[in-house]
Amino acid sequence: MIVGNGVDIIDNKRIEKSLKIKGFKKRLFTLNEINQSKKYRNKTNYFAKRFAAKEAFVKSIGTGFRENINFNDIEIYNNKKGSPQIKISQKIKDILKQKFKLNNYDIHLSLSDEKNHSIAFVILNRKK
Repeated sequence: MIVGNGVDIIDNKRIEKSLKIKGFKKRLFTLNEINQSKKYRNKTNYFAKRFAAKEAFVKSIGTGFRENINFNDIEIYNNKKGSPQIKISQKIKDILKQKFKLNNYDIHLSLSDEKNHSIAFVILNRKK
């Protein structure tokens, strides 16, 4: 059963400019995400998709970046097959338990990008 969904689209130029600001990456991305970026030629789109995914996720749970949720509480990675996945902190897991009474759930993530924009779509699904 779907309990939440979120979508976010970002102008890649906005991320490109922000990446030049000292401390931007460390504030918004985990060390794993930063290290994984080294494998990608187009760093702007790599980070833009992850930014959009984090925004889409907090929209899916209905909090935005409130309730003491930070960008680093959410990590975007690719599984062995290359599919994007979301890893969340214990803090967010606790919010899911309180807000949705969720102990058993799936988080589905879809990412896409073009030259100028990146988009992410998240579905939060309760398992039976």
